[in-house]
Amino acid sequence: MTDYLITNIGLLATPEGSQAKSGKEQGKIRIIKDAAIGMKKGKITYVGDMKNAPIADIEKIDAGRRLVTPGLVDPHTHLVFGGYRQHEFEAKIAGISYLDILAAGGGILSTVEATRDTPYDELYTKSAAFLNEMLAHGTTTVEIKSGYGLNLETELKQLQVIYDLSKSYNVVATFMGAHAIPKECKAETYVEHIIEEMLPTVASRKLAKYCDIFCENSVFSIDQSRRILKEAQNLGLGIKIHADEIVPMGGAGLAAELRAISAEHLLEASSSDLNAMARNGVIAILLPATSFYLDKGYAKARDMIEKGIPVAIASDFNPGSSPNYNMQFVLNLACLKLKMTPSEALTAATLNAATSIGCAESKGSLEAGKDADIAIWDCPDLDFLFYRYGNNQAYEIIKNGWMP
Repeated sequence: MTDYLITNIGLLATPEGSQAKSGKEQGKIRIIKDAAIGMKKGKITYVGDMKNAPIADIEKIDAGRRLVTPGLVDPHTHLVFGGYRQHEFEAKIAGISYLDILAAGGGILSTVEATRDTPYDELYTKSAAFLNEMLAHGTTTVEIKSGYGLNLETELKQLQVIYDLSKSYNVVATFMGAHAIPKECKAETYVEHIIEEMLPTVASRKLAKYCDIFCENSVFSIDQSRRILKEAQNLGLGIKIHADEIVPMGGAGLAAELRAISAEHLLEASSSDLNAMARNGVIAILLPATSFYLDKGYAKARDMIEKGIPVAIASDFNPGSSPNYNMQFVLNLACLKLKMTPSEALTAATLNAATSIGCAESKGSLEAGKDADIAIWDCPDLDFLFYRYGNNQAYEIIKNGWMP
């Protein structure tokens, strides 16, 4: 028997399936007018017309003729961090580049110092508050990367925070010790430390599902990235790559070579490397809020979709290059700046995003058997959700069958 029934849904919009959609399929979603959703023990039991819904002896939630979609999935964040970086704001306005700020000891390295100095309890409380705010804006599942420790002790502290958050929130952990080169180490020494000590410890403690790396000029080279990621694979971790964000280094090609689950950023990825990603089924995770904040160009989403690459979108929430956790704004940018259709962008922020963090069997679409992660929007239709921006359009959010 269904425990709850969401009734009076004006319009329901959802992708379908448990695998990422690419090409023309990315824009194909199921639309149901006058719909209902049944839930029991945190799972969806019914999705369909209201007239066929099981209505006897069931507690009802009235959607008030509003739009309903899957809860949003944010597949790329760095939300466990100490401090903030507002002191860099005027430098950004003056045109000082991201890599120049990093080279001067700011950027990631500034957050590393703050995170090393921040106690576990404070990191947990701060991160949980972010997740609560994200949930209030419609995001029900979040990937979180470490990478603000750059030493074993602090990376483990971050990953422990993520693990403990997973007891109350839908989160997926990614180890990103290769986020920058710490001040106290030379690059090659640090690479060896990651391979010989950090990765084996993280893997043995089962604190992360994935390993990511910042493959970029003045950070980690293609060769260093390959060595770290291959070792992560040997230890049973899935792999992801921050690729070709600032300089076209060939990170997208490396993602294809190693069959990473995703390559992320991709503003400067070459056409040949994108073709290789398409052949090998690598998901592109695009981060338009980062382009917006850094006042840079946007990834070529239309080219990627036409090449047959599954495209996901994410907030990249972090204290330096994207201090924004609102996936509604990312949806706006996906249409306005990446030139995706509303249907393509919805798939990018739900099913494709869920696939990119390994949870599409239970997340990312409204279908019987999947988790009841549901967003009721104060919108009459799908276009309205993308048309309005700057306000919170979430009316009611249901996570795992309950309303926070």
